[in-house]
Parts: sequence; C-alpha cells; structure tokens
Amino acid sequence: MFLLRILIGIVFLVSSLGKLFSPYQNFQYVIQAYQLLPSWAEVLTAQIFPWAELIVGVFVTMGLWTGWALRGAMILFGIFIVVVGQALLRGLSLENCGCFGEWVHLKPQVVIVMDSFSLLLVVLMLKNLPQTRKLGLDVYFERL
Repeated sequence: MFLLRILIGIVFLVSSLGKLFSPYQNFQYVIQAYQLLPSWAEVLTAQIFPWAELIVGVFVTMGLWTGWALRGAMILFGIFIVVVGQALLRGLSLENCGCFGEWVHLKPQVVIVMDSFSLLLVVLMLKNLPQTRKLGLDVYFERL
C-alpha cells in the first residue's frame, strides 16, 4: 500500500506542478476546450485546481492526514472522470486532456482508463487505511 500511496501522490504532484509552472491562462485554455463552465468559473478553476492537486499530492505522498488526503484524491479523480467522460460523450475533439499541463500529453481515452484505475486504487487504500498509513507521517504523529 505504501508504494501505491506514493504513486498516487506523484501523479497529483506532477499534474499540479505541470500547471503551476505555466501561466494559469494555459490551463484555462484547456478548461475552455471542455465547454462545461461559464467563463468566470473557468478562470477560478484554472487558478485553484492546480493548488488543490498540489496539496492532495503532498499529503498523500507524505502520508499526512492520509484518510482525508485520499478522500480528496477520490473526489478529484471523480471530477476528472466526469469532465473527460462528458467531453468524450459529446464528441468534443480533444487531442490532449491537458491534465498534466505541458509536461505530459495523454489522449482523453487513456485518461479515463488511468483515472478510473487510480480511483479504484484510492478506494482500496481507504479500505486498508492502517496499511496505507505505514511509513507515512501519520504514524509518527500518533506517537507524539
């Protein structure tokens, strides 16, 4: 479970940093391609979402507040699946999901599979939370 936790955390870290190292307008352009939100919400989402991914990634990777961090990861993966899924169902032509900023380019079909599998891993980790918390900071702070 430790390695799965690290893997999920790294996915969020790479995703967030790929967006945070670019102007938020780059991610806003990606959000606009999904044709789902009003323009004011696109700007807000482009500015806030990478930070949410970073926070979840750091906490999952470090094993700090692991249960809450994994629930956050579960919510984010759920949102990603719905957003990309609706774009596919509507037939929007997206060459790249935009999930990782400019660092990694994945087709939306690949992202649906990856995020669905990741969501299942997060559920598995939540069901086995004591094992998932091993070698994380939660265990250290319990001793204090």
